Amino acid sequence: MDRIYVKDLQVYGFHGVNQQEKDMGQRFIISLELFLDLQEAGETDDLTKTVNYAQLCFDVEDQFKKEKYDLIEKAAEKLAEFILLKYDLVNRIKVQIKKPWAPIGKPVDYAAVEIDRGWHTAYVAIGSNMGRREQNLNSAIELINESISSKVTKVSNFYETEPVGYLDQDKFLNGALEVKTLLSPNKLMKLLLGKEKELKRERIIKWGPRTIDLDVLFYDNLITCEEEIILPHPRMHEREFVLRPLADIAPYLIHPILNKRVIELLNLVSESK
Repeated sequence: MDRIYVKDLQVYGFHGVNQQEKDMGQRFIISLELFLDLQEAGETDDLTKTVNYAQLCFDVEDQFKKEKYDLIEKAAEKLAEFILLKYDLVNRIKVQIKKPWAPIGKPVDYAAVEIDRGWHTAYVAIGSNMGRREQNLNSAIELINESISSKVTKVSNFYETEPVGYLDQDKFLNGALEVKTLLSPNKLMKLLLGKEKELKRERIIKWGPRTIDLDVLFYDNLITCEEEIILPHPRMHEREFVLRPLADIAPYLIHPILNKRVIELLNLVSESK
């Protein structure tokens, strides 16, 4: 991935735990490392195909002065989020903030933090078998898109499928989404659970009827085994109702454990019926 560097931008800001720091302010030094594709800009000599780093510096200064935070950790997070949301070409960013006048009471050059943030790609299974099923699916998509940190970038066809596990219920309407997100897997899962709650999802019977069901299938190529979220989804490769819509939007995506593409997994499940 190509990079743009902004090194040691000096900004007078008002961040600090001590009230005096918020009242009087002090000098901060900000360095940025932007990860993006610069090939088209290099081939065309077109400023719109890259990031105008002069404008970036003015934007960073304005954003840095908008609020007063206790911690430079918070200031760094807000800067990273601001740049990733404002500059579509940027996939990832490192933000370093130095505080040369930090009231430490010891002779140091500076105190500093550096964070590394970026966009991630997640794939989400979506389903409903209560009420107006298609409206429920579309409402869930709209609610996800209302989040600043996550956007739906692809939507599969919707498929009517038989219930699995608990059979005494209506047929499902299932689909799959590609989601671009700044959130960690755990935070993305919390976001989706919150959207389920907004759409009146109730967890009464395991695998039972539901207005909406949102499950994270893949998150980049991450493999996890945490209590809150297991990645990839541990049963997705067995479920045609998950794989068929996923194959609409990501047929050649490779399962990081099984080392098979989504379309291959779909064919295996279909052939075993």
